[in-house]
Amino acid sequence: MDFAKFASELSGFVWGVPLIVLLFGTHLFLTIRTGFIQRFLPRAIKISLSREKEGEGDVSQFGALMTALAATIGAGNIIGVAGAVATGGPGAVFWMWLTGVFGIATKYAEAVLAVKYRVQMPDGSYAGGPMYALERGLGQKWLGVVFAVFTCVAAFGIGNMFQANAVVETLKEWIKPGAESENVMRWVAGLVMAAITGAVILGGVKSIAKVCGFLVPIMAVGYVIGCVLILIKNAALLPQALSDIVGGAFTSHAAVGGFTGAALKSVIQSGIARGLFSNESGLGSAPIVAAAAQTRNPVRQALVSSTATFWDTVVVCAITGLVIVSSGHWKEGLPKAALTNAAFEELHTIGPIFLLFGLMTFVFSSILGWCYYGEKAAEYLVGPRAVKPYRILWVLMVLVGSVQPAAAVMDFSDAANGLMAVPNLIALICLSGVIAAETKAHSNELTGKD
Repeated sequence: MDFAKFASELSGFVWGVPLIVLLFGTHLFLTIRTGFIQRFLPRAIKISLSREKEGEGDVSQFGALMTALAATIGAGNIIGVAGAVATGGPGAVFWMWLTGVFGIATKYAEAVLAVKYRVQMPDGSYAGGPMYALERGLGQKWLGVVFAVFTCVAAFGIGNMFQANAVVETLKEWIKPGAESENVMRWVAGLVMAAITGAVILGGVKSIAKVCGFLVPIMAVGYVIGCVLILIKNAALLPQALSDIVGGAFTSHAAVGGFTGAALKSVIQSGIARGLFSNESGLGSAPIVAAAAQTRNPVRQALVSSTATFWDTVVVCAITGLVIVSSGHWKEGLPKAALTNAAFEELHTIGPIFLLFGLMTFVFSSILGWCYYGEKAAEYLVGPRAVKPYRILWVLMVLVGSVQPAAAVMDFSDAANGLMAVPNLIALICLSGVIAAETKAHSNELTGKD
């Protein structure tokens, strides 16, 4: 069995009904358990803009948020949305969006546990995340080990190979090289991305946070401007696009044009799987960097962390989905990279430029953020001596992802994400009482009253 076939079958098995129910069910459960924490989003956004040191930690709350956003806002926000529409039709966008709305509570809960159970390493730095919550909170170190192993593997998929591959596939659609030229293009693009990545990650989390703090606001604003311009151009088509998205969320979508149609199960599965791929709520990745934040209590940092899901899915993914569906090109049955390019070509010359700028900056920031996640998981398993070899391997895998087939990389990433999410969701459910208690103990952070 070749890698592509193995990855496809594994992804199909992992992303069955049980995992979808577990993931979305956890979002709903934690929304109720935290007293609908989403209502404090304005307060969370206000806190997240602070760059001041507010407690012990390695990076500011803003730096931790930017690193998490850098890892979260990646190719999944562009190519991932297109992939969801190509597979499940417009209705998949609704499920992605809904996953983001309720996923805010899960991202909040993950950060509460990350800060509460974090540890200080011999060199003075902080480490935390689901592996420490599983070990110190539940007393199940073996589950912490399982999570760390899956994180090390998943990082190479969602945070590395998929990101690099997305850039190459978009360049291919833009340049349209011949077979021989395409191979050269893949290697050149991969080498350039690998070199830039290596130059930044050698500086560790502080270097990554500094670069991400500069890059994330610029890339997000630039990309959103491009999307808004397209939506203005397609204004007359937006009512139908919204109707397709909402209506298609609860019904099977018939074949139309080149689109082969999708059963309701496929619509929901595509939306929730791509939603996790995009916002990472429930995955257990973002709390790894939340544990390094300079914060005075778990709830304050959790509020900051929860805003990442809002910006990622409720804003960026929703806008991308409207751009793709309103363009109408999804009816042609185009694959994800071609579908994205076709949608942005609605702005002719300037559209592809916005797309390429957004994709390249999103990808680079994700590669940086996910490197930190992977190396902290490796550090948990082996100790500090694992960090340097992991970074070297990380840079090499950027090149590997650039030359691999797109479908195989996507399927592998999906499967690894699902496996990584399971032990994290177990921790969130079993420690939900701790999350609720911490929220109550620091309720002043929610209201802003000291």
